[in-house]
Amino acid sequence: MRAPLSLATLLIGATLVAGAQSPVDAKLAAQLKRLFPTASTFSPKQGSPPHFKAFASAGASSPALVGLAFWTTELEPLERGYDGPIKILVGLDPTGALTGVIVADHHEPYGYFSVDLPEFTAQFTGKDIRDPFRVGQDIDAISRASITVGSATRAVRNSARRIARQLLTPPDTPK
Repeated sequence: MRAPLSLATLLIGATLVAGAQSPVDAKLAAQLKRLFPTASTFSPKQGSPPHFKAFASAGASSPALVGLAFWTTELEPLERGYDGPIKILVGLDPTGALTGVIVADHHEPYGYFSVDLPEFTAQFTGKDIRDPFRVGQDIDAISRASITVGSATRAVRNSARRIARQLLTPPDTPK
């Protein structure tokens, strides 16, 4: 059974997730803040494909969009690792560069050989959606976890490209 959130936790989360329709999930707010440290507020999950928007305060003007976050399992639901889906939260800046990935849930049997290693997730930070995302080339493989690594990599690549196609302005395009 999950322990109730403290009032302080709810208040902190409420400042991070502006306009949320349901109780704030402090864990999600903290994960979004890890992906977008300069963001001051986050939208509730919205749109199609489903995503969160991260905003930074821009002084007296309206907040500036610093990126989008999304769950790979909501955009690529059929992508599976060795032992089922791998739930990854991905941050994407407006230029198409990944701000980071967080492996939130998986049931892979490999433990310290799997995708929840900091070294695995760190290699996605700064990666452009136009990169190939090829395991063994621009993504490091993990011994004994080739199915899982390939699946996680495809899920990040495909979901990020889908978000970019539908929600970002291509480079060198007049706004």
